[in-house]
Amino acid sequence: MESLSFKKPHLIIMVGIPGSGKSFFAEHFADTFKAPIVSFERLRKELFLSPTLNKSEDEIINRVANYMLDEVLKTGRTIVYDGQTSLRVDRELIVRKTRIAGYEPLFVWVQTELTEAKKRATKPNASRPTLNIDQFDAKLKRFSAPHQTEKTIVISGKHTYTTQLKIILKHLVEPRAQMSEHANNPR
Repeated sequence: MESLSFKKPHLIIMVGIPGSGKSFFAEHFADTFKAPIVSFERLRKELFLSPTLNKSEDEIINRVANYMLDEVLKTGRTIVYDGQTSLRVDRELIVRKTRIAGYEPLFVWVQTELTEAKKRATKPNASRPTLNIDQFDAKLKRFSAPHQTEKTIVISGKHTYTTQLKIILKHLVEPRAQMSEHANNPR
């Protein structure tokens, strides 16, 4: 599929608790539209032979991800950001950087039942590092849900990618349709 093109490029910012399905959606969306992706999970896999998911690793990955984001924001293309977004303060910094670069931030909040998310995040998986229960609980405690002022689209982490994509595309295209309608019917 072609890349997305809008008057203003978007930074699609993934939000949700561990195991909700953020990375699943982010990777598929980026692949579908050939969009650049800044992925903490992928960076961790590339930078550490035996990831421990500790604070020191997170700080290194955050620095590299911020550098990557600065670079891909120069492209003017819609970008997917699957990184450190649990805290509102982290999201505010990303939004500020995004707007300065001329991008429109769009939060995609992937929601999944707590028990299902915990099961996914703590289940051993050869393709990604696995959280232990204490790490999951610590990350859960640090999560702050998006504020009403953050432009957020909610999708279910239990739905198929196709269903999730339809919801996101509807929201991305809707403002363009409203602008067209207004241009055709000036008051």
